[in-house]
Amino acid sequence: MSPEDDLTQTLLETVRERDPEQPTFYQAAEEVLHSVVPFVASTSAYRENAILSRLLEPDRVISFRVSWEDDHGGVHVNRGYRVQWTNALGPYKGGLRFHPTVNLDVLKFLGFEQTFKNSLTGLPMGGAKGGADFDPKGRSEREIMRFCQSFMTELYRHMGEDTDVPAGDIGVGPREIGFLFGHYTRLANHWSGSMTGKALSYGGSEGRVVATGYGCVRFCQNMLQHVGQSLEGKRVVVSGAGNVALHAARRAMDSGATVVSLSDSGGCLHAPTGFTPEQWEWIRALKEERYGRLAEAPEALSGLEYKPGATPWDLPCEVALPCATQNELDAPAARALIAGGVKVVCEGANMPTSREALHLFQEQRVTIGPGKAANAGGVATSGLEQTQNSQRESWSKERVLERMDAIMDAIHAKCVRYGEDGDGRVDYVRGANLAGFLRVADALLAYGIR
Repeated sequence: MSPEDDLTQTLLETVRERDPEQPTFYQAAEEVLHSVVPFVASTSAYRENAILSRLLEPDRVISFRVSWEDDHGGVHVNRGYRVQWTNALGPYKGGLRFHPTVNLDVLKFLGFEQTFKNSLTGLPMGGAKGGADFDPKGRSEREIMRFCQSFMTELYRHMGEDTDVPAGDIGVGPREIGFLFGHYTRLANHWSGSMTGKALSYGGSEGRVVATGYGCVRFCQNMLQHVGQSLEGKRVVVSGAGNVALHAARRAMDSGATVVSLSDSGGCLHAPTGFTPEQWEWIRALKEERYGRLAEAPEALSGLEYKPGATPWDLPCEVALPCATQNELDAPAARALIAGGVKVVCEGANMPTSREALHLFQEQRVTIGPGKAANAGGVATSGLEQTQNSQRESWSKERVLERMDAIMDAIHAKCVRYGEDGDGRVDYVRGANLAGFLRVADALLAYGIR
């Protein structure tokens, strides 16, 4: 066994022994370690100061009870979390997720990934993630408001514009951000840019809603341009139907691609000849304004088919944009995509590709744009929202998206710099991990042992 393999195994064994019940975090740690250990092994300062061991542990984990009352007087108890990974580069920054699957394993994986993603943007942001095992689906607005207010009653003690700046994620959209931030200002007795993803009427940023999806497609365009291609004329499958998926689909359509799918937990919405702008707008309103299900779309729009229980991965395509959730792309899905002609997978979600699927794609020379790079447009725009709040300014949508595109272009350049092989191919996974790691590692070195 080489010294690099020995160090990797030692670190992974430590993770497994400390947290044997956290396979998702282990998966994220394994991916990063395989990329950065060869570099660390050759750099004495990183080894001697145990930089990797320190990065594998969050600064702190906050867990708390969230008690709330439903519309019928019933009392419910959920568990809330905030995982503050590192503030080496700036205030802790990362979203809040409300979903029944939320647990410490998922949030540690997300906080670890967020650390490298935020580093890649070049902005002064540390890494964090939080949320609760609460499901907003099926709940009234009053119930969601009461839950958000109870959740914030504890969280506000641990956040602030120079301490920790949460945002939205799955299950936490503009409605939830409004309830959360409104209660924060009441408890803290001041207004500050302590949350991002806010509505424009109270300090939000133009372009934030579309940023993650737009940024994903921008990164995909950069990947294609690097090999002399473009999105125009390509067949694209998209998973998910939230902000990321919807706006990734729209920017791909506007770039000349044929987008043939969206999906939700119930199944896949298939557009054999591609969604039209009119169909897309109807679906956007369905999801963002009426909180409906994709199964309703074929009843109102001709030329669409909803396939219950299906995913987009069986559809022939050249580009896949997984924009739903972690590990949605497993080995059978990867084989189906490869058989269908996929050439590029650009991750709009956080780690949507399983370890087995990643290996299959790499074996078949399918180019992978990892989420920590490809979906950084959202947090980049959140960072720009923080800047606007601090300066008491409001920028135009054009200015925000121009800055976001520039950040995505710079991230792509970093991935190429650290991921390009001798034959000119780019391993974007290795490039993103190494580029994100170096900035955090150098900051930790500068601070000494802490």
